[in-house]
Amino acid sequence: MSGIATLSNHFAFEVEDLPVKILDTRKTTPLIRFLEKWAVKLGGCHNYRVGLYDWIMIKDNHIDACGGITPAVQRVAEYQKANNLQLGVTLEVRNLVELAEALEVGQITRIMFDNFELPLLEEAVATVDKRFETEASGGVTIHNVRRVAQTGVDYISVGALTHSATSLDMSLKVV
Repeated sequence: MSGIATLSNHFAFEVEDLPVKILDTRKTTPLIRFLEKWAVKLGGCHNYRVGLYDWIMIKDNHIDACGGITPAVQRVAEYQKANNLQLGVTLEVRNLVELAEALEVGQITRIMFDNFELPLLEEAVATVDKRFETEASGGVTIHNVRRVAQTGVDYISVGALTHSATSLDMSLKVV
């Protein structure tokens, strides 16, 4: 937990003067997710989804299985209506063509740009023009997080906060 909190603090520090939130992911250690997410918060970053029940994410596999973005989003809207839910919905897009379709279909909360190169990410954020929340994901490191944040995205999700943090080497010396 010390390593997760420290790594989270390093990420938060890199973007502290920018209007962006660094998010964790569900990529956590089985049975101790609650502790790892707590450590992320202690480090100054934010928790995203705790589980599959509190926010809906439509990823590339879902889009492909449904036959495209529009049918995937429509199925989620039908599911929410049938189950009397009002959960946030993140839609992952892989390119500007998918982004155009996402903007047309709507019915989502956030658009997640997966593994976009920086110039393309900047263009995508400008294209959304605050109509939806925006999120960058994939390939974000401590070395590029500031540049990603400078594209204007609202959120940056970083799985490494929990799955790649290493424990701190701590000792106690008695004098």
